[in-house]
Amino acid sequence: MNRSEKLKKIHTKWFVDCDCKLRKSATRPVPGDGNPSAKIFFIGEAPGKKEDEGGTPFTGAAGKFLNEMLEMIHLKREDVYITNIVKYRPPDNRDPLPSEKEACRDWLLEEINFIKPKIIVFLGRHSMNDFFPDLKISDAHGKLIYKKLNGIKTKYFLPLYHPATALYNGNMRKVLIKDFKKILLDLKK
Repeated sequence: MNRSEKLKKIHTKWFVDCDCKLRKSATRPVPGDGNPSAKIFFIGEAPGKKEDEGGTPFTGAAGKFLNEMLEMIHLKREDVYITNIVKYRPPDNRDPLPSEKEACRDWLLEEINFIKPKIIVFLGRHSMNDFFPDLKISDAHGKLIYKKLNGIKTKYFLPLYHPATALYNGNMRKVLIKDFKKILLDLKK
């Protein structure tokens, strides 16, 4: 069994085992997607409408901007792995509740520990605060964090603003692009 098949088996197991209450209102689970041997692992917040419909993370407007930023650093989606803290869409795109994050936590940790990325890139404050609850995205964005966390082999973390931020605030686009370009520099550490 190759790594892609093993990753698919992990997701299939969690389709059954995840007891997140959001599964009642969502169309489908939205597991992570991408290279099962990726060095760069992106974590967003939760699936949106497009992701809920199609079953793949970051396929809406924010996902298109994420693809553009990947191209700027000469990468494609196939080179990285992209997932969310919560695997089911919250109703009306509301923020996921702590209990919903907790219900999906083991699934996320299994993804991380299977992929074994060199760096985890947080796309927004929700994913960052799931691992670093005391940080503010306005202070932490674009700054590499080196820390050993319980249950995770990865030690490098890079918080970024969520790509949707740039869609609603044009001034944030430059900040996000500047921070995004640090990924490859940080990967070399």
